[in-house]
Amino acid sequence: MVSYKELGLVNTREMFAKAIKGGYAIPAFNFNNMEQLQAIIKAAAETKSPVILQVSKGARAYANPTLLRYMAQGAVAYAKELGWEKPEIVLHLDHGDSFELCKDCIDLGFSSVMIDGSALPYEENIALSKKVADYAHQYDVTVEAELGVLAGVEDEVQAEESHYTRPEEVIDFSKRTGCDSLAISIGTSHGAYKFKPEQCTRDPKTGRLVPPPLAFDVLDAIMEKLPGFPIVLHGSSSVPQEYVDMINQYGGKLPDAVGIPEEQLRKAAKSAVCKINIDSDSRLAFTAAVRKVFAEKPGEFDPRKYCGPARDLMEQLYKHKIINVLGSDGKAC
Repeated sequence: MVSYKELGLVNTREMFAKAIKGGYAIPAFNFNNMEQLQAIIKAAAETKSPVILQVSKGARAYANPTLLRYMAQGAVAYAKELGWEKPEIVLHLDHGDSFELCKDCIDLGFSSVMIDGSALPYEENIALSKKVADYAHQYDVTVEAELGVLAGVEDEVQAEESHYTRPEEVIDFSKRTGCDSLAISIGTSHGAYKFKPEQCTRDPKTGRLVPPPLAFDVLDAIMEKLPGFPIVLHGSSSVPQEYVDMINQYGGKLPDAVGIPEEQLRKAAKSAVCKINIDSDSRLAFTAAVRKVFAEKPGEFDPRKYCGPARDLMEQLYKHKIINVLGSDGKAC
């Protein structure tokens, strides 16, 4: 058993309480490699923002669970080297799909886990989420559960259609599961193609897709039922057009990629939504930078020469999200 506290990590309980009170959201950035981790920590340290390092089941297998533990410990040490005296860093399992996976992550130093039983029947979702929460709370690990289904594809998570969270279920669900935060569905979606073209309109001037608005009426109803309870938005990448254009310019093919407009995320961050998940945006930034190097320098084969620019572009992205979208800058010690 490895305690996350030994690694210098924190859980989400206090940072969520502060975020709800302060009207901002904590960035939850997924990472799959060292460059992403470096960029996240540098951006968080330099902006003094609390941060959640998210790891999916697939990313954990890709990195190796043992190496991942030391990467998290190294991230805390790196943050201190950058002048962040008391780093507020969470290591979180994103979309855990079984009790066994969540338990293994808790036992190996994760400070927060998500159990995603949203595809299960309601009572089965409650039973599974409660089982995870009961185990996690023995070790002061916080638990996120999900009610409602997000469309789209992200690693192992895939759904054709979204189903909005039902406000009338959230009180019963949160009480019976004992979860510490609740991921809801109000129209966000996983991946770089969050909406089908037929769900959108087109800007007559640019020809670009304009996505439908999020269902803030559902969010308002949930907040009314659960005042002050931490709410989480998944699938909240904005799919910046500049990265899509770079990828397409340098040989990629991402037609009609569309995300969540940042002004809608700013609005959500000022509510009880205290954690906003961002994954696809950093993947796009990384890929755009790498494609640019390969197109301009086709003879380049040193990974540092193409992963370095990718890391720099991701750092810019993370800082932008922290400062201009989530409002979490300056909220950590």
